[in-house]
Amino acid sequence: MAQAGNRREYMTTTPVPKLILSLSVPTIISMMVTAIYNTADTFFVARVSSDPAVNTAATASVGLVFTVMAIIQAFGFFFGHGSGNYLSRMLGAGNHKEANEMASTGFAMALIVGILFAVVGNIFVEPIADFLGATPTTMQFTKDYMRIILFGAPFMMAQFVINNQLRFQGSAVYAMVGLMCGAVMNMILDPLLIMVFHMEVRGAAIATVMGQFTSFIVLLIGTSKGENIKMSLSNVHINGHYILEVVNGGAPSLFRQGLAAISTLLLNRTAGAIGYDAAIAGMSVAGRIFLMMGSALIGFGQGYQPMCSFNYGAGLTKRVKEGFSFCVKVSTVFLIIVGIICFVFAPSIIALFSKDPAAVEVGVKALRFMALAQPLSGAIVISNMMLQSIGKGVKASITASARNGYCFIPLILILPQFLGITGVEMAQACADVLSLFVAVPMAWTELRKF
Repeated sequence: MAQAGNRREYMTTTPVPKLILSLSVPTIISMMVTAIYNTADTFFVARVSSDPAVNTAATASVGLVFTVMAIIQAFGFFFGHGSGNYLSRMLGAGNHKEANEMASTGFAMALIVGILFAVVGNIFVEPIADFLGATPTTMQFTKDYMRIILFGAPFMMAQFVINNQLRFQGSAVYAMVGLMCGAVMNMILDPLLIMVFHMEVRGAAIATVMGQFTSFIVLLIGTSKGENIKMSLSNVHINGHYILEVVNGGAPSLFRQGLAAISTLLLNRTAGAIGYDAAIAGMSVAGRIFLMMGSALIGFGQGYQPMCSFNYGAGLTKRVKEGFSFCVKVSTVFLIIVGIICFVFAPSIIALFSKDPAAVEVGVKALRFMALAQPLSGAIVISNMMLQSIGKGVKASITASARNGYCFIPLILILPQFLGITGVEMAQACADVLSLFVAVPMAWTELRKF
């Protein structure tokens, strides 16, 4: 009980900026490292052959399978944020029994769904590859990469759950260590399996899965350290109450990440229809770089989430509001700087990942459009995370669905009809502008109640 008291005092009395920074620095590092090792796949796959056409096809195939990885990640965050939000509010309210049960239940649900993904996905791997938009030149690469990624689905989902649960308990450092161990494993294996053993895209997939498995093991060990909630089979209760709480807290993440997968699918299919493999490769590279640049924002927001949910559960809404204002201001300034850097140095950045002139041209224009809209992401992301953390599942789901859903999907279907490949390149930036007018009013309606 003394340990629980120490956690409560730390989360509810530490000055808000100091608390958010202490929680967010490990998550920022975690997200940046994860983004870097995800981008490493693209970097090394672009060098599988001395033939530029083969490299472009391999890069495109990794971009196509990113849709599948995004769906796996979506369910990982669904169970992780759903269980993490609830257990954090329960810890804030002093209800440790339900917090313990939710931790084990969310973990068990993720493992079960991950196993289903691995089995069903491998049975239907060829139809899935065809649906993703694989061409005759990318089909074999896409199947090779996807089969291995799907086998790692249970560990990928489960490690996302443990990572988020640790963060929501205030143990961001344990979460960071787990992700960094996986990142190191991936970055060691990528060049070894691709460049030395010539395993092409299969080597990249094995490196990714081994990295995720390493994170899973380290994070599982982390749950037994200090005040962290330990996983226990006796605490698994997959019943209506916990399922409903997971859905309420995790649905925004599922919508956000799931729609990201759908938007990537539509983007790849549209780009492929207009510019073939080079366009898919160019958009894939730009998307990975943009994801890496935006990962610091996600990490910063994830540092705010445990502070937000814990203090909301404790009834300290003034601290929740203060944290929201602090996060929006800091993230917007940071994103302005990042946006300028991406816009100015776009040609050099894209050229690191592709030597195909057509792919580079597409990637540069897409990255510059994204950079122009990037400063808006701070208010959008923090608004969504605040709504999710205080248990406003419906509003959080609406804001989470905007950027990659009802704002993006019509644009990716309409703009290319009039602007060709330029419409593909600018669709995401336009969706970001529209999303701002959804997220901020939704957040403001709750902040006014505080």
